[in-house]
Amino acid sequence: MAHNINFNEQTQQHSFFSVKEKAWHGLGQIVEDYPNSKEALQFARLDFEVCKRPNIHRLDNGNEIISTNSFYTYRPDTTAILGDRLGKDYEVVQNTDAFSFFDAIVDGDGIQYETAGALGKAKRFLLLLNCRVT
Repeated sequence: MAHNINFNEQTQQHSFFSVKEKAWHGLGQIVEDYPNSKEALQFARLDFEVCKRPNIHRLDNGNEIISTNSFYTYRPDTTAILGDRLGKDYEVVQNTDAFSFFDAIVDGDGIQYETAGALGKAKRFLLLLNCRVT
């Protein structure tokens, strides 16, 4: 089975980390201690920004039409397009915001960041939390 873990051509790194155990397919980074959300994003190479821009339609005569209701998202660091044909109301949720959402429960009652990564061109990411039962 193909792993489909994101590989950043510019940094030559896979977007994946795991705590103490061999990472998925042996790719990514293994760390010894459970990270906070900022560290988890860095270890998994998910600490990138996503931007939203209007679609531009190029006409046969060389003119361009800039859409007011069709947008795309991309990564400025790699220029990879993450999504297109998005509506004007589509809101980007940055990875930092998605991870920090869990900060309220992480480190409380034995819950910790254990694994994180990105799949494909980093259009989707995964986050696994470890819950220790005491």
